[in-house]
Amino acid sequence: MSVQSAAADVDVDLRQLFASLARNWLRIVLVTLMVAALAFALAWLATPYYKATAKLEIGSRESEYTRPPGTNDDDKPIFDEQGVATQVQIISSPDILKQVATKLKLDKLPEFDEALKMSALGRMLVLVGLKSDPFDIPPEERVLNAMHDKLNVYAVEKTRAIAIEFASKDPKLAADIANGIAEAYIASKGDAKLESNAAATDFLAPEIADLQNRVKDAEAKVAAFRAQSDLLMGGNNAVLPTQQLAELSSELSRVRAGRAAAEASAESVRRALQNGGSLDSVPEVLSSELIQRLRERQVELRANIADLSTTLLDNHPRIRALKSQLADLDGQIRNEAQKIIRGLSSQAQTARAREDQLAADVNTLKAASARAGEQQVQLDALQRDANVQRQQLESYMASYNAVASRKDRRYSPVAASLIASAQVPSQPYFPKIGPITGAAAAASLLLMAIGTLLGELFSGRAMRPAAGARFADIEQVAMPAAREEPMVAEEHDEGRAFAPYEEAGAGHSIAEAELPRPAEREPVVVHASAVEASGSSESAPEPRQSRLGEIDVDKAAEKLIASGAARAIFVSPEGDEAAASAVLVAREVSDAGLRVLLLDLTASGAASRPMLDTSLFPGITNLLASEAQFSDVIHPDLYSDAHVIPVGTADAVRAMRAADRLPIIMQSLTTAYDLVVVECGPADAQGIGRLVGDGTEVFLSMLEADDQVTQAAVKLIENGYPTLTLVSPVGHEPGNPLPGRRSAA
Repeated sequence: MSVQSAAADVDVDLRQLFASLARNWLRIVLVTLMVAALAFALAWLATPYYKATAKLEIGSRESEYTRPPGTNDDDKPIFDEQGVATQVQIISSPDILKQVATKLKLDKLPEFDEALKMSALGRMLVLVGLKSDPFDIPPEERVLNAMHDKLNVYAVEKTRAIAIEFASKDPKLAADIANGIAEAYIASKGDAKLESNAAATDFLAPEIADLQNRVKDAEAKVAAFRAQSDLLMGGNNAVLPTQQLAELSSELSRVRAGRAAAEASAESVRRALQNGGSLDSVPEVLSSELIQRLRERQVELRANIADLSTTLLDNHPRIRALKSQLADLDGQIRNEAQKIIRGLSSQAQTARAREDQLAADVNTLKAASARAGEQQVQLDALQRDANVQRQQLESYMASYNAVASRKDRRYSPVAASLIASAQVPSQPYFPKIGPITGAAAAASLLLMAIGTLLGELFSGRAMRPAAGARFADIEQVAMPAAREEPMVAEEHDEGRAFAPYEEAGAGHSIAEAELPRPAEREPVVVHASAVEASGSSESAPEPRQSRLGEIDVDKAAEKLIASGAARAIFVSPEGDEAAASAVLVAREVSDAGLRVLLLDLTASGAASRPMLDTSLFPGITNLLASEAQFSDVIHPDLYSDAHVIPVGTADAVRAMRAADRLPIIMQSLTTAYDLVVVECGPADAQGIGRLVGDGTEVFLSMLEADDQVTQAAVKLIENGYPTLTLVSPVGHEPGNPLPGRRSAA
C-alpha cells in the first residue's frame, strides 16, 4: 500500500458561497451607492461638450450642357470605397484644418491652445515630468493637435457620403468649425480644378503650335512625294498604272477569246470541205449571203430538173443544161467556203498579232505597277503620319478650347457638395449623467460581488470535504515462511491503509510499525515457488499476514490505473526474484486495455527474460550506445499485449557513459505509451533520480518482510520518496492468457 495517505479532496459549497452575498449585502450596497454618487458628481461637474455634424456627398456635379463634347455619364469618375476613404483623409488633412483655424482664429482660444491658460495642476504635472510642456510645441501644431482630437471624419456606410463631426465646449463654434471644414474642402477641390485647367492650357498651347507645324510639314511631304513619283490616281482610288494594267488584261483576254473562236470556225469549215460533208451545219457558211443565194438558186434548179424529168429523159439537152448549172453552183459554194476559211484564218492571225502586242504591253505595265505599288506604300506611310498628327492636333485643339473656356469663366464643378450643414447642437453629447452613473453602479456592484465570492473561496469557508477515492480493503497475502519473525501487536486502525508508513515517518522503525487489519475473507494461497520446503509436498504452509502493509499485484495495477500514472518505478532490494512484481503489474495493466511498456534496467535482465524467453534481443544498452533505434529495441511480450525493452547486448560500460540520455528516453516513451514500467533492481534513491518525472509512482517489490526490505524502504522515504508503495508478487494468480499466447504461470 501507499506509504502516506492521500490528501482528502474538497468541493465548492455553492450554497455557502452565494450565501456570502446575502451576509455582506449591506457593504456591497453601500459601496455601490458611494461609487454611483461619486460618478454622478463627476459627471455633473464635468465640462459639457457639444458635437455638430456636417455631411458631404462625393460624386460628379457636371451638367450635361457644360460637359465637354465626346463625353457622357459613363466617362465620369465613380468613387469606390477606396476613393471615398481617400477623400476622408483629404478632409482631415493639416492644410484644410489650417485654413479653418486661421479663418476662425482658433489660436486665440484656450480650448485649442492650452498654453494660453494652463491650470496649476497642469503646471505641476509639467514640473514633475508627468506631462509634456506645451511650450515645446509650436502654436500652430498645438492648435492642429487639439482639432485632430476633437474631429471625427468618417464615410457613411454603404453610401458615398462623408460625415464631419466636431466636438467643442461652445456649440456654435462646433457647428462653425464643421461647416468651415466642409466649405474649405469644397473650395480646395475647386481651386485644384482651376489650377489643373490652367496647367492644361499652359501645356496645350505650345503643343498645339508645334503640332500645327508638324502637320503642315507632313502634308507637304505627301504632296511632294506624289508629284515626284507621278502617282496619278485613277478610278476606284487606284494609281494609273494599276488601272491600265487591269484594262489591258481584260482586253488581252477578249482578244485571246476571239482568236480562239476564229481558229475553231476555220478548222470546222476546213474539215467539212476535206471530208466532203455538208456545209449547212457550219454557222460561218450559213451566215454568208452569197452562199445563201447560191443555195436558193441550187434549190430552184433542182426543182426545175425534177419537173422536167417527168416529161423529158436525162439526156435531154434541157435537163443536161440544168444539171450543168447545178454543178457550177456546187463549185461556187465550195469556192465561197474556201474564201470563208481564208477569211477566218486571216482573222485568227490578226487576233494573234493583237494578242502578242497586248501581252507585251501587259508585261510592261506589270513592272510599272510594281514600282507604283512600292511608291504607294511609302506614300501611304507619309499619309498615315500626317493623318495621325492631324487627329492629335484636332484633339488637342478641342481640349484646349474646352479648358480655356472653363479657365476664362472660372467654371470648375467639383465632385463634392454639402448635403447637410452642421446645426448648432442644443444638447451636449458628453457627459451623459444617467448612463455614466448607471454604468458605474453596475460595475461597482459586479466587482463587489466578485470580490466577496473570491474572498469566501480563498478563506476556505465555501469549501467542503469531498469523499476521496479510497482503495478497497487489501487482501492479505501469505508470506513465504523463510524465517520466523516476531509478530507485531495488531491495532485496529480502520480506514488507514497506509498507517505503517505514517508511523515510520513519525520516528519509529518499519519493523515496529503496526499492520493493517486483515481482510474479512479467506487468505490467498502462496505460489508454490515461494513455499518453504518442509518435507511434505501435499500440504501447504499456513499463509502469513502482511507485516509492512504491502499490496498485491492486482491492487498495484488498480492504483496505477486509478491515478493515471505515466511512470511506475520498481525497486527490488531482494534481487532478481522480486523483479516479478514489475512484470506482473505491467501485464495486469496491459490486460486492462492500456498501452504499457516495461523497461528492464537490471544487470541480469531478470524482468525481460521471462517476457521474451531470451536475453539475446537488443535493448536499452544498444539504444544508449547508439547501436540501435527505438524500433529495434522495443519487443512484444510473449504472454500479453505489453511491450518490453530488454537489457540488450551492447557493452554495459559504454552504455552507462550515455546515462544522461535516460531522461530524454523516458520522456519519449511516456509520450508514446500510457504507462512505462521500469524495473531498476536493487537501486537506491540516487539511482532512480533520472527516471522520475511527472505522474510517477515508486514501488518497492518484496518477497519477505526482512530487514533488507525495511532498510531499503526507509532510505527511499528519507531521500525524497514518502509516497513509496510496497508490492509483493507472492500469491498472485495470473489470469487466462490471451488467445494465441502462452501461459507464463
